[in-house]
Amino acid sequence: MDFKEYQILANRTAATHEQALTNYGLGISGEAGEVADLIKKYAFHGHDLNKDALTKELGDVLWYVSQIAKWADISMETVAELNIEKLKRRYPQGFSAERSKLHID
Repeated sequence: MDFKEYQILANRTAATHEQALTNYGLGISGEAGEVADLIKKYAFHGHDLNKDALTKELGDVLWYVSQIAKWADISMETVAELNIEKLKRRYPQGFSAERSKLHID
């Protein structure tokens, strides 16, 4: 499945209303918190990493990203492509701690 298809299929389950952007913005924050909680439990509480739960929560984050983009009339392909372009400019040889300290956009 590509991003275009995902965005279309994900939108099938989106409720549209006057406060959709607020709903999506708050939703992504909540789902990101659930991802963070799974990581915290793994890193600091001695839990095994629950990959099934992590996969589901990452999917929920992706759903909200897709709907925020859809609301703003931005394709997921554009989001992904521009992000990779930015990362290539910022880290032309791959990640480096030194370049991470620079303010390169």
